[in-house]
Amino acid sequence: MEQKKRQRLQAAGWRIGTTSEFLGLSPEESIYVELKVRLSDALKYLRRSRRMSQETVAVTVGSSQSRVAKMESNDPSVSLDLLITSLIAMGVSRQGLARIMGLDEPEPLTMESTADVSGSVIPGTFTLASAAENRPEAGIK
Repeated sequence: MEQKKRQRLQAAGWRIGTTSEFLGLSPEESIYVELKVRLSDALKYLRRSRRMSQETVAVTVGSSQSRVAKMESNDPSVSLDLLITSLIAMGVSRQGLARIMGLDEPEPLTMESTADVSGSVIPGTFTLASAAENRPEAGIK
């Protein structure tokens, strides 16, 4: 968020914070949510880049079209296990999964510092990939 806009909102009485603060997530829960979002976005990117329908992906991963739609929309009923096994079934390597999850980053997800969506560092939570590295396609070849 631009500094001027931030100051204007704060002057008007608005409180500025992160999504994790708004939702009251612990650092561990924030990391979990970030992993699910990255995996979900990667599956959606992979499907679209290959010009596949959700139905075709469902056949490939041994699931249903409605389940693929839930995987791509970050539905809370979708497990990390399902997302990971689906990406593997789509041909993503272990190294690709590591890149998607940010495990190959200089500072992988830790609880020492974080960057919120705007890229501002917030001590005491976790580190996210930079905007350039936070592309789902970064882990897909």
